[in-house]
Amino acid sequence: MKKSLQSVFLTSVLSFCLGFTASAETAPVCMGCGMMTFNTVPGWGLGPDGKSVLGSTHGGVVIDTEGSIFTSTRKGVVVFNPEGKVIRDFLGDTHSNLHDMEIREEGGVEYIYGARNNNREGIKFRASDGEIVMKLEYPEESGLNLKKFNPTAITVGPNGNIFLADGYASDHIFKYDKKGKYLMHFGTKGDGLKEFHTAHGMTLDTRYDPPRLLICDRNHQPKGRLVHYDLDGNFIAEVVTGLGMPTSVAVQGDYVSVPDLHGRLVILDKNNTIMAVLGHNPDPTKRVNFGVKQENWTEGVFSGTHGSYWDKDGNLYVQDWNVDGRIMKLGRVR
Repeated sequence: MKKSLQSVFLTSVLSFCLGFTASAETAPVCMGCGMMTFNTVPGWGLGPDGKSVLGSTHGGVVIDTEGSIFTSTRKGVVVFNPEGKVIRDFLGDTHSNLHDMEIREEGGVEYIYGARNNNREGIKFRASDGEIVMKLEYPEESGLNLKKFNPTAITVGPNGNIFLADGYASDHIFKYDKKGKYLMHFGTKGDGLKEFHTAHGMTLDTRYDPPRLLICDRNHQPKGRLVHYDLDGNFIAEVVTGLGMPTSVAVQGDYVSVPDLHGRLVILDKNNTIMAVLGHNPDPTKRVNFGVKQENWTEGVFSGTHGSYWDKDGNLYVQDWNVDGRIMKLGRVR
């Protein structure tokens, strides 16, 4: 059977991006542009039977110094090697529902900080064995008397202070010291310049000196913005707007990856100019859609990007908010 002109053209484009001709199996998809060009890695993170091993995902991704990839699921944390094989897991009630994670090395030991939105707490555990060494509960000493407490994001300052965003409830951001003692809180719910409408994601923005908080204000009107606050809770600036529903942020060098629940991932430079948009989903019925089953996944197209992280080589690992549990590797084209 003769190939159509369109299929020949697509194969040529893939060959240009990938450096080889696509096979009859699921072909990698090239996305992005310029220095932010990536290829998908089909089948990465799936089991030997080609099925997802995760169960539903509504969480984040972090990578340790050895290159192991940690991703959170409703049931706990699953750890992959760079080739996409499961090497260990921390499944069970103590590590379930980690909506967001950050990883830090402290005294030669790597720790993961997690925000457990359905369990009203933040936790800190060793990356090597999952042992929990700290819990951050709702601080009664804040005097707020909140009826709900649903943490969605967590990050750590240079001196060890911990920031926990109550993004699914009050939209306050609580600050603790490195031992877990409550220090203060800031932020309030609303659509004003200095208010949050779902403080959903957060990280320490090391692109600047001194570092500052970079916060995803997911549902702020007009929808989708990032904002900067200093580490004492003072508003600095509105960084960028019109990002749809930004869910989290991950920094590497001068660049930041921003998953958008509408089914795409945006990369910004240090000036917060958009460098690339990855995996955009053109189908409105499959965007912001938790229920897209694995048999309906499309290579190179996202349905509800929720977490991302860079490895040392600039590759990206992206998690979808998804009923079957989806994590994808995007290999950086050099």
